[in-house]
Amino acid sequence: MSTALPIVDHPQAAKEFVTNVPRSHWHDDSLWFVRTKRDRQAQSLPEWEYLRESASAIKRHTIANLPDYLQEFEANATRMGAVVHWAADAGEHNEIVLELLRKNHTQRIIKSKSMLTEECGLNEFLIENGIDVVDTDLGERIVQLRGETPSHIVLPAIHIKKEEVGETFHRHLGTRKGEADPQVLTEAARGHLRGKFLEGEVGVTGVNFGIAETGGIVVCTNEGNADLGVSLPRIHIACMGIEKLIPRFENLGVFTRLLARSATGQPITSYTSHFHGPRDENSELHIVLVDNGRSRIRDSDTFRDALNCIRCGACMNTCPVYRRSGGHSYQATVPGPIGSVLGPTKNMKAHKSLPYACSLCGSCTDVCPVKIPLHHQLLAWRGVLVGKRLLAWKKRIGMKAASWLFRHPRLFFAAGYMGRVALRYLPHSLTHNRLNEWAIDRELPEPPKQSFRAWYAKNRSEKQPEESK
Repeated sequence: MSTALPIVDHPQAAKEFVTNVPRSHWHDDSLWFVRTKRDRQAQSLPEWEYLRESASAIKRHTIANLPDYLQEFEANATRMGAVVHWAADAGEHNEIVLELLRKNHTQRIIKSKSMLTEECGLNEFLIENGIDVVDTDLGERIVQLRGETPSHIVLPAIHIKKEEVGETFHRHLGTRKGEADPQVLTEAARGHLRGKFLEGEVGVTGVNFGIAETGGIVVCTNEGNADLGVSLPRIHIACMGIEKLIPRFENLGVFTRLLARSATGQPITSYTSHFHGPRDENSELHIVLVDNGRSRIRDSDTFRDALNCIRCGACMNTCPVYRRSGGHSYQATVPGPIGSVLGPTKNMKAHKSLPYACSLCGSCTDVCPVKIPLHHQLLAWRGVLVGKRLLAWKKRIGMKAASWLFRHPRLFFAAGYMGRVALRYLPHSLTHNRLNEWAIDRELPEPPKQSFRAWYAKNRSEKQPEESK
C-alpha cells in the first residue's frame, strides 16, 4: 500500500550529496551547461513563446476531454491492428506485461527508456518473476549495472562521473581497468548491447506521444535503441501514461520542436519513431494505457496542469535545489520541481518535504515548454500541507516566529539591526556549524551598512523637494 512508503526527508536525503562539495559543484555545472544550450535553442526561434502557448493550450484541451480522446485512440489503434490494454495502477500494468510475456513463453526482454515503467517498478517485478530485463539506453544501462535508479528523467546517469562508469564497465563488461575515455566506454557498451538486442525476445518501450486521431504512438530517442529493440523481436509492448495523448497528428510538430530543445538543447531528437500498428501480420503491438493516479490529478483544479508535462527535464536542469542536491535526494521516480508536485499527489505524507525543496525562484516555470506554473503549484502544496498539519515542527515554530516578528515593525527593525552588527563581528565557527544546516556549502552574505528602510527614508527625503516643484 502507498501508505507504507517511508517518509522522504529531502534535507536529510540530500546531505551526503550536498556535503560532497566537488561532486555537488560538478553536477551543478553539468546541468547548467544543458540549461544554457536550451536557452540558445529557444532564442534561435522567434516563435518560441508561441509554441509554448500552443503546446499548453493543446494539452489543456486534451486533458479536459481526456475520456473522449482515450476512446478515440483505442478505436483507431485497434483498427490499425494494435491491442490496447487498460491498467488502473502500477500493479495492473505489471501483471499485464508479465501475462503477455508468459503467454509468449518469453524469458528475456530488451527495454528502452521509460519513466512509466520506472514509476511502476516493472524491472524489479519482472526480475522477481524470472524475467531477464536489459535496459538499452546507455544511461539506464549504466545505472542498472550499478544497481541504482535514474537520477534524472532524460539524463539518468548525470550523477555519475566517467571514471566511475569506467570502474562499472571494468567489473561488468571487462574493459581495461582505469579506462575513462568516453569514446572507448561507449564502444564497449555498444558491443555489449548489440548481443543483448540479438537475444531479446520482446521489446518494451515507453511512449512520448499518443495520437488520438490516428491511433499511432511516437517514441523519441537519441541512440536509436528503441528502434533496434522493437525491430528484431516479434512483439512490441508500449507502456503509456494516459496523459501522453494529443488530439491530432498536426499537433505533433509543436511538441517535437519543443521537446529536444528543452531537454538537451538540440533542434530535434536523433530518432523520432512512429508506430501505427504491428509491423507485419506475424508481429504484435500491445499498448498498455496506465492511469496510476492521473485521473485523481485531473480532478484537481490546482494541480491539473501538471499532467501537461512532456518529461523534458528542463525544470531539473534549471532548478538550483536539484542541481546542488542530486536527483536521488528526492527518492521519487520523477525528481526536481515537477517531481515535487507529483510526489505528494501519490502519497502526501511520504513526500511532504518535497514542496519545500524549492526556493520559489520561478525558473522552472520560466523554462517549462508547456507552461506548467510549477512554482505556484509548489507554493499551493505548502498551503495544503500546512492545512493537513504535515509541516515539520521546526518549520512550524520558525514560521510562527517569523509571522510574529513581521507583525511588530519596531522589533523587526531592531532584529535587523542586531543581525547586521552581529554578522560583522561573530566568528565564522559560530555561524557555520552543525546546528546551522543552511550553512552547509553556503556562505552568509556580507551585511549591509544600513537597512533598506533607512536607505529608503534618506533617499526619499532627498527627492521630495524636487518632486514638489
